[in-house]
Amino acid sequence: MYQYTDFDRQFIRSRADQHRDQLERNLAGTLSDDDFRPLRLQNGWYIQRYAPMLRVAVPYGELASRQLRVLARIAREYDHPSKEVFDKAIGTQATWGTTHLPVGYGHFTTRQNVQFNWIPLTKSADVMDLLATVDMHGIQTSGNCIRNITSDELAGVAPDELADPRPFAEIMRQWSTLHPEFAFLPRKFKIAITGATADRAATYWHDVGLHLIHNEAGELGFRVLVGGGMGRTPVIGSVIREFLPWNQIMNYLEAVVRVYNRWGRRDNLYKARIKILVKAEGQRYIDEVEAEYTQIITADGAPHTITQAELDRVTASFVPPTLDLNAAPASTAKVPAERQGDYERWLKQNVAAHKNPALRSVTLSYKRLGQAPGDADADQLDTAADLADQFSAGEVRVTHDQNLLLPWVRAIDLPALWVAASHAGLARSNVRLLTDMIACPGGDFCALANARSIPVAAAITERYQDMDELHDLGEIDLHISGCINSCGHHHSGHIGILGVDKDGKEWYQVSLGGSDGSTLSGPALAGKVVGPSFGASEIPGVIEAVLDTFRKERQGRETFIDTLRRVGFDAFKVAANAARLVDPHAELNQLPKAPGYARDAQEA
Repeated sequence: MYQYTDFDRQFIRSRADQHRDQLERNLAGTLSDDDFRPLRLQNGWYIQRYAPMLRVAVPYGELASRQLRVLARIAREYDHPSKEVFDKAIGTQATWGTTHLPVGYGHFTTRQNVQFNWIPLTKSADVMDLLATVDMHGIQTSGNCIRNITSDELAGVAPDELADPRPFAEIMRQWSTLHPEFAFLPRKFKIAITGATADRAATYWHDVGLHLIHNEAGELGFRVLVGGGMGRTPVIGSVIREFLPWNQIMNYLEAVVRVYNRWGRRDNLYKARIKILVKAEGQRYIDEVEAEYTQIITADGAPHTITQAELDRVTASFVPPTLDLNAAPASTAKVPAERQGDYERWLKQNVAAHKNPALRSVTLSYKRLGQAPGDADADQLDTAADLADQFSAGEVRVTHDQNLLLPWVRAIDLPALWVAASHAGLARSNVRLLTDMIACPGGDFCALANARSIPVAAAITERYQDMDELHDLGEIDLHISGCINSCGHHHSGHIGILGVDKDGKEWYQVSLGGSDGSTLSGPALAGKVVGPSFGASEIPGVIEAVLDTFRKERQGRETFIDTLRRVGFDAFKVAANAARLVDPHAELNQLPKAPGYARDAQEA
């Protein structure tokens, strides 16, 4: 992992001190809420439906066990609403049929960050101080700036990797943090980078996607994609440079973002993303980027060229940990004979090959009944830290699918790890299966959401608890978003579910055939909507009808997405629409929209 320097730590400490001063002035009434809003947003503090939400940056998804323990402490000690907020939320939740608030949790996001939903704003400075003790913060997790640089959770350990993208991601993080020219872009800006042949970073769905590749001469460089994104207008990123020498990537990114900053729409929030500019201007945008890049490397002297010495300096933080591959297993725990089948399934679904044949990468599944996708309570975070220390050199990764991954597990330790993870409820062998779904927090928390995501995810999870059935269905990406902003990445799901508002009630559109661009899914694609929206109580039946059609049409062990593409969309669409209930108004009641919070939600 990257080791913070004294400068890095001083910078984060100073930022925390600034936030405390701003908060104290706001609470004292000398800094207005309107003036405080952009300042707190720049540090990751939103106001959501009922309470503040903190988004903690996890650059390229890497966490140390000591950082996990601090996140656990924040969940345990701070992620609790004030009595006023608690009473307000409970009063509404009583109509949801629940009796408690999901407090004391961290939430893993699809962009490898961690969020908390109930920390009182009065405690925000204390939390920032605590984060700073382990080199963490919320800087640029919000606002119209360059957000957290994301990557493949297998970066540095994947057998199919051409080059480790993490050093480049770290250099980009340092370049983009508080970049004076790019602090107020037309809209938020997201970069994803991969060094593998399989795209596990969903690069085609980002404002900028970067692929480390070799040219015909064997030289290392980048394929550069620009203009991807979801939201109201799903767009697949376009390749604007087939090959760029690795040392020029920062100069080229400077040109890409500068042209967007110059010409991106600021008059219309819904047309402000770079995807709209690239789609509208096409070759003209590319030509302007190339002209700007030429200006930067000639007249400006190529100020952001990465030297070999700088790359070597940063790369030194990413050397593999020293592991004794010949030592005895870390634990004498054995897989019980009656659980051998469960263990074998776990090896197949949750354990990935490693570039070191003696090691494995292991995913801890946080998808289980009674817990929202991506949520981890304080005890689970502490347990993950313990597992990381015992089995993974003290390191974990946040995955795009909202789980945690242990990247440095010795093959000899797999049985003991399975036993320990099973005791913690983190060894469910559903990774990449139907219940390993992506879901945003939805209307339970977000002021912008049109509908709830969590109850729909829970209903589907409850229906598909039989592990034999899940494994028979095979690998399926199910993604759920509570609104068109697509934080649940519904566009890229093999099955996508989108919450919509119709006449003040919650309804859901279902789409089929999406792809994030991974090897499993094929080329990046947006799913097609099957027809008019469904009530929430209809969704489990619709999913069941779609999967029954898959079973009927499947050939051998064909995957869902391959069957859908071979058979065609129409057969699945007919099945989904035939699954409507007799009473189309039996959906869950729509939550009342919380007034006055939409300004922050637009920054999400």
